[in-house]
Amino acid sequence: MTFSETIEAIKSLSVEEKLEVQKLLQQYLRDERREEIYRNSKAAQAEQQANKLRFSSNINELKQMIQED
Repeated sequence: MTFSETIEAIKSLSVEEKLEVQKLLQQYLRDERREEIYRNSKAAQAEQQANKLRFSSNINELKQMIQED
């Protein structure tokens, strides 16, 4: 099913069904965001354990660090 076919199918649903689709999409998006945060957290922990993280309170040094990445 293509995206536009999906949209057309949703348009033909009742209001209650559309609301249910909306709730499901919100839940799926929350779950995906939660998974992304988890993966980022694990990557940051791995970088910390490998001593790859650098910290600074100097704004010029922070700008330089951003440019290096």
